[in-house]
Amino acid sequence: MLETLDHGEVREIKLARPPANALNAGMVEAITGALNEAGQVADAVVVSGLPRMFSAGLDVPELIHLDRGQMSLFWQSFLRMLKTIAHMPVPTVFALTGHAPAGGIVMALFGDYRIMPGGGFKTGLNEVQVGLVVPPPIHRALVRAVGPHTAERVLVAGEMMTSEKALEIGLVDELADDPESVVTRAVEWCQQHLALPRHAMLISRQMARADLHDCFDDGSGLGVEQFVDIWFTDSTQTVLGALVKQLAGK
Repeated sequence: MLETLDHGEVREIKLARPPANALNAGMVEAITGALNEAGQVADAVVVSGLPRMFSAGLDVPELIHLDRGQMSLFWQSFLRMLKTIAHMPVPTVFALTGHAPAGGIVMALFGDYRIMPGGGFKTGLNEVQVGLVVPPPIHRALVRAVGPHTAERVLVAGEMMTSEKALEIGLVDELADDPESVVTRAVEWCQQHLALPRHAMLISRQMARADLHDCFDDGSGLGVEQFVDIWFTDSTQTVLGALVKQLAGK
C-alpha cells in the first residue's frame, strides 16, 4: 500500500495502491502509521502518489458495503489521519503526482505545501456531486487555503478543476512541469526550509499552523454521525451505487 524512500533528511511516503490509490480502512491506517513514524525519524516529509494519479479519494466500491457501525469507525479513522497530518511536527509537503480529487486533495489541505503537475490534471472537492457533505474540519481547512467566498463556490458546486485553476485560487501552491518532477520539487522545498535556522523555523511553523490544529480541538464538531447519516440516505446511496457501476464498467 505504501513505499518509503529517504532523500537524506527528507522521508517520502509514496501511496502505492494501484490503480488509483483509493482510500479504504487499511490504506488510511497505513498512512497514519507511516506519518507518525516519519515525524519521529525525519526532518521533513513528502507524501507522493502514483505517476499521473495521486489519489482518487475514498474507495467507494469497497466502502459502500460497510454497515453503519463500520462506516462510523472508518470515518473516525479518516479524520484521525487528517488530524495527524495537521499536527505533523516537521514540514510535510504533498507531491500531488497527478489527479487528486476529493479525499486526495482533502489530505493535502492539512499539509504545509501542495505541488501538482501542470497540463490539466484535475482536483477539487466534489463531495456534493456524489451526495456527500464535508465535515467542519475540512471546510475550515479549505477556507484557510482559498478564503471563505471561494470555498463556498468550490464546496457548494462540488467543482472539479484543472491544476492551473487550483493554483489560481490557492488550492495548490505550485505547479511542476510534469508528474515526474513533482517529487523532486517537493524535496527541494523541504531542503530549502531545512536550511533555515531550525528552532526559529519550527516555532514559526507551529504558530502559523495553530488554526489547523484548532480544527480538531472540539471533538463534538467533527460531524461523524452527520456524515454517516448522509452516507446512508437513499439519495446518496443511489448516487454512490451508480458511481460504483460506472467504475466497474471501465
